[in-house]
Amino acid sequence: MRHLLTILSTFLLSAFSALALDLGGQNRQDICLNEGWGYHSIFEVAKKAPFEPVTLPHTWNVRFIPGTVRYDRAMNVYNRTLNITPEMRDKRLFLYFEGVNSVSTVFINRHIVGEHKGGYLAFCYEITDFVKEGDNLLEVWASNAFRTDVLPISGDFNVYGGIHRPCHLIVTEQDCIRPDFYASPGILIRQEQVSEQKADLRIETFLSLKSGRNLTLKAEVKDAAGNVIVNATRAAQDSVTNIPLTLQNPHLWQGKQDPYLYTVEVSLMNGDKVVDQVCQKTGLRYFHVDADQGFFLNGKYLDLVGFNRHDDFDGRGSALLPKHYKKDMELILESGATFMRLAHYPHNEEMYRLSDENGIVLWTEIPFCGPGGMAYTGFLNTPGFKENARQCARELVYQKFNHPSICFWAIFNEVLVDKDNFIGYDDPTEFFKEINAIYKGIDKTRLTTFATCVDTKLYLGIADLLAWNKYFGWYSDAVGKADKFFDNAKAEADGTPVGVSEYGAGASINQHSWPLDNANKADGHFHPEEAQATCHESNWACFHTRPYLWCKTIWHFADIQSYQRKEGEKDGFNDKGLITYDRKTKKDAFWFYKANWNPEPMIYIASRRFTQRTQAQTDVRVYTNLKQVTLYINGQKIGKMKPDEIHRALFNGVTLQPGDNLIRVEGKSGKQLISDECTWTLQ
Repeated sequence: MRHLLTILSTFLLSAFSALALDLGGQNRQDICLNEGWGYHSIFEVAKKAPFEPVTLPHTWNVRFIPGTVRYDRAMNVYNRTLNITPEMRDKRLFLYFEGVNSVSTVFINRHIVGEHKGGYLAFCYEITDFVKEGDNLLEVWASNAFRTDVLPISGDFNVYGGIHRPCHLIVTEQDCIRPDFYASPGILIRQEQVSEQKADLRIETFLSLKSGRNLTLKAEVKDAAGNVIVNATRAAQDSVTNIPLTLQNPHLWQGKQDPYLYTVEVSLMNGDKVVDQVCQKTGLRYFHVDADQGFFLNGKYLDLVGFNRHDDFDGRGSALLPKHYKKDMELILESGATFMRLAHYPHNEEMYRLSDENGIVLWTEIPFCGPGGMAYTGFLNTPGFKENARQCARELVYQKFNHPSICFWAIFNEVLVDKDNFIGYDDPTEFFKEINAIYKGIDKTRLTTFATCVDTKLYLGIADLLAWNKYFGWYSDAVGKADKFFDNAKAEADGTPVGVSEYGAGASINQHSWPLDNANKADGHFHPEEAQATCHESNWACFHTRPYLWCKTIWHFADIQSYQRKEGEKDGFNDKGLITYDRKTKKDAFWFYKANWNPEPMIYIASRRFTQRTQAQTDVRVYTNLKQVTLYINGQKIGKMKPDEIHRALFNGVTLQPGDNLIRVEGKSGKQLISDECTWTLQ
């Protein structure tokens, strides 16, 4: 009884991971194994070495080593008791890990079950023959040590070690829909042809049949209310069974406007009895990108604007909980974004699920990150590197295939081939084409892309789309050059659609300056919030008038830890986020984009945290989507202004009085008065 209560309690505490996987069905159990773990260093070799109790998801290097920007890239041992109950007798048992960073070896009762390379994708092992009834020792060796045969080998982010995503025990009958087929759901919902008139689907199901019985496979599509819209049955074939289905007049998934989801339920049947069952939610849609006009979802233009995002949260590293994903999604929706690039690796399943439900279009990629400006060479031809990249591509597509939010598979980020400007690297272009072919071989419906920071002419022909990481106004490039650069990039792309995969600038909410010094601040320790905001204003002034840019993606959603950064207010952080690392403060630039992207009436005074002033003459910058705003200082009306085309009202040359100055701006939305205020003190 105590054991059953423990399982029930554990399941309830970690229900989000089971929900995200959505693998459950009749005669299948999905038991969450997040509780009851301990861990210690691999170097603790004493037989009775203590294990520190932890709950998954967990990472051991949330913070840097004190006094440094280094972090533990090491190996640790996790273990827990795995109880196999009498009810599991004659069942098949699978261990499902959503992610262990970066290399893991799994043991049951001291016997090796398997090794997985790569920390950002799931893996699944059948353990039926490894366990006994009663208590078993489950042990995982997890290492995030640097290796040239495991992606990523470089990148402007930290590789957090540990079992940083949930773990499950899946219990099935002898005949089952395979949970161990690339750790996928076991079914692929192939959208063969979709339009407003009909949707032709093919449900591809991966089976493992051991009993020799004559079984059937039934597929049903249910609407959002749970009504069966269409169904079909086929004889179940070991390995793979395909079931075609057609929906008339489908309700399409239209991004944020209407993120409608169907449920596809696949049941393995023995007569009228359900042997196994998998349910997946999906949305039906079609899309394309035009080199001159941008992205179209279901025949309608959709401006793909949004953020790059990392799985990185203050106090958690990459071991995020449901509340962290919920918080990030709330902020993404508040900004008005329509799009996210999940950088630079596959993210937790929860983020894909939330994107499906909220209509956020996704770019997702494998951790094929180039050196950028770093001095690593020769990585492409190191033993095992290419094989790991191939494995990651296959796992990514099979595991995330059913998510309607995903429209783009990406091959790499900043892998350099420009020998005029950088050290001569291995030529990766043929291997890029191989990864592209893997994507296309599994999934012909989605588009492929990549992110580059060097001349794209060297990359043409390897993917459907291309995108640039360019930081005009932050690094060496001056503000105002983006328009000419991207017009030229489009002209030289030979018809391949061009997008913006990264742009932005760093900022500390505790550092301020006005007027700004034109000297380059990027590599220094002074990153005033005003520099970030004006940099984004300049870039957006260019981008918003160019619909041919199929995506416009800010670097970054929120500040992240990065071992290679020694700049800004605090070493070890990439501070280009529009939100602070703890998600408590939205920087000025966030509000600038909210004024441009979110139609909800708003008004915001920039530089509000620049409270202590030494110059009487200043500018008041207001971000608003109202038609007209009025500025008051200490109750005195200064003037009215209509915002410009990028939703700024710029009151230049305003004079502050010695002491406190109450800055107030107000305007109307219909009959509703909208206002904002702050206080600046002139010393």
